Amino acid sequence: MPRAGVSTARYCKWRGRPASPAKREVRRAELTERIKHFFIAPGRACGSSRITLGLRAEGRQVPVNTVAEIMAGQGWYGREPEKRRPLTRPGKRRAARDLVRRHFDAVSSDVLWCGGMTGIGTGQGRLYLATVIGLFSRRCLGCAMGERHDAALVGASLQMAAATRGGDVAGVVFHSGRGSEYTSAAYSGLCARLGVVQPMGRVGSCSGNAATGAFNSTVKAGYIHRHRLTARAQARIKIATWTVGFCNTRRRHSRAGGLPPVEFEQMINQQRAQARQRAEAA
Repeated sequence: MPRAGVSTARYCKWRGRPASPAKREVRRAELTERIKHFFIAPGRACGSSRITLGLRAEGRQVPVNTVAEIMAGQGWYGREPEKRRPLTRPGKRRAARDLVRRHFDAVSSDVLWCGGMTGIGTGQGRLYLATVIGLFSRRCLGCAMGERHDAALVGASLQMAAATRGGDVAGVVFHSGRGSEYTSAAYSGLCARLGVVQPMGRVGSCSGNAATGAFNSTVKAGYIHRHRLTARAQARIKIATWTVGFCNTRRRHSRAGGLPPVEFEQMINQQRAQARQRAEAA
């Protein structure tokens, strides 16, 4: 008798039998059939995540990655989501080139601003918010709201920003997207009268004006999505108060040294004034 404790006849019988599939292979084959069932049933529209939910409803605790691996091996793919097309289209008007190139930092106040628009839903319909952000402290210098997104709206936000800074804003670089409101002759004329330089980001690129997008996201997540805005008039007052009041004077910002933007500007201005005094006295 062999040393393993199995007779020679039994060993030869075992070797002569056809090889049976391993249990793991059997389970995988069964799983593949169930995946095929869920994949074909809805017209080949289900992806791995939805099929996994169906399998788990049957009591099969299978990871979604395993389902995705089997589907890829079989060449089964769910319906691909439609690609989102950018809302901004290059118009016939000549747009300014991008001078900022996604570097949204400034060494001092009133060197670099950015701005843009976002839509807000109310009980009376759509409302549009246009803002101007000072990139040195991330302070909201100007905001305007209206029922139409046009050159008058973005112009009002820029005029408010200029008034916030005392009216003299010649040389300020204002970065925006390439929407028709910002490329309009009326808005370009306003920038020329104020002495504001007007670079623009690329068409359809959210990162081309990321600082404005981040601010709009803060306004929506911090206030708009937490309140029910029934009327446009109510929304204008509440949003303006939160945006210009709370965000500028109370909300701390990491780009402002962990201080509210207004307090950060005051601190920097005081430090620079003291430094000039010391330099003059020396």
